[in-house]
Amino acid sequence: MSVHSLQMAGRAPSDVREAGKPLLEVSGLTLEYRTDDRVVRATHRVSFDVHRGDRYVLLGPSGCGKSSLLKSVAGFIPPREGSILLDGRPVTGPWPDRIVVFQEFDQLAPWKTVKENVMFSLTASKRATRKEAQAHALHWLNKVGLSGFEDAYPHTLSGGMKQRVAIARALAMQPDILLMDEPFAALDALTRRKMQEELQILWDEARFTMLFVTHSIEEALIIGNRVLLLSPHPGRVRAELNSHQFGLHSAGSEEFQAATRRVHHLLFEQAGEEHEVSQFPQVRPSALSQRRRQER
Repeated sequence: MSVHSLQMAGRAPSDVREAGKPLLEVSGLTLEYRTDDRVVRATHRVSFDVHRGDRYVLLGPSGCGKSSLLKSVAGFIPPREGSILLDGRPVTGPWPDRIVVFQEFDQLAPWKTVKENVMFSLTASKRATRKEAQAHALHWLNKVGLSGFEDAYPHTLSGGMKQRVAIARALAMQPDILLMDEPFAALDALTRRKMQEELQILWDEARFTMLFVTHSIEEALIIGNRVLLLSPHPGRVRAELNSHQFGLHSAGSEEFQAATRRVHHLLFEQAGEEHEVSQFPQVRPSALSQRRRQER
């Protein structure tokens, strides 16, 4: 088996899937948490689509429900209202077609080596033999710059290196969509910038589909080609914009700084000043505006 040829059992090849149809469809999603004395609404009727190869970012302030949205897509949180479709199929729970990279450094098994951590998901899910899993592990560890650390244990690695292992483990599974929940938030500024650059290089090579959560406006514009802006609690859609023109190379430009200020205004404007999506420059034409009018 080639290191590029893993495929989910029972799933149709990509060339026979409907062309142009979104890979991920989130429609009118409301998420709630129940406490001892009340029900807390995390998001309210959020809708968005993610197409194959998208680097789609959920951006909003703390408490807006962006991580809850990602966990619901992962299958960990059932919706109170609305639906999630992945490749046309309802999401009803966790499955290997969606792999999550968390921000915590302790997401690796401490008793396993770097290589064994990457291999584990492949062998446990029976998607590869041990020999095939080893080939995949070495391939992706090389891609994330960890050749030579295959036999190291997690406690000997820096925070950035642990995140590289987690990314290699996720990509080795070749999921339909990679879910990243603020994966660089706990890193120092220099390491964070380096990881952003390396993630972009990985995407340029593999063109995987990614749903990325952050509360950093700058990171959203650098990482994403499309960004969904969520209001403060409970999270509602404020706008969806294209950011494919930005990258690390443009982070200090006048256009980038102007976009950052504009996004900040959209995120924190008063609820009574509801923004029409069509007013924002670089907004992607989509069904988003129509959905929002229907959901009000």
